Amino acid sequence: MSPTQPPTISEAISGDHKSLDEYADRIRSSTSLEDKTKWRNQLTWALARHAISEELTMYPAMEKHLGEEGVQLTNTDREQHQAVKEDLYKLQSLSPASSEFSPLLDRLMTDLHDHIKHESEEDMPRLEGKLSREESQALAKSFERTKMITPTRSHPSAPNRPYFENFAAMLAAPIDRFKDLVSAFPDKEELPEKHRSML
Repeated sequence: MSPTQPPTISEAISGDHKSLDEYADRIRSSTSLEDKTKWRNQLTWALARHAISEELTMYPAMEKHLGEEGVQLTNTDREQHQAVKEDLYKLQSLSPASSEFSPLLDRLMTDLHDHIKHESEEDMPRLEGKLSREESQALAKSFERTKMITPTRSHPSAPNRPYFENFAAMLAAPIDRFKDLVSAFPDKEELPEKHRSML
């Protein structure tokens, strides 16, 4: 991405993926329960918003521009997201002191990396091949804006297709945001520059 140009959808999503890896690494490297909990909360916040925003913006674009192939790809993506959401749902309320926490975090990140590989090797090249740079940048902007209104916790039993997901997200988001107010998070200065402005 050029410093003067907005990101494409691939660049925006790839940037999120890097941040998610960083948050997981910070959980693993933190030495105090308090810090591990803060980074668990940050990972939950970022991953829940990322997944739903993909489902509401990128997946419909894939189905529109790629036709039946896009439908098949997004069906695979939704199945992968479901596994990630179920892991995240358990992790988001599990104490990092639990003996179940580290194996669950590892499983979550393995499931997430399987999904990331599918997106980077299958979804993104096909979608970007159908979009102009301007269309891709507009989609990235929509993706980022959507994250501002989505739930901040995993809700694996919620619908994962527009428009049902839109409605479910609008119901869950205010409750999640209230919970965020009473939860511990990393200090703003500890976050990657990209995510500081989203708090």
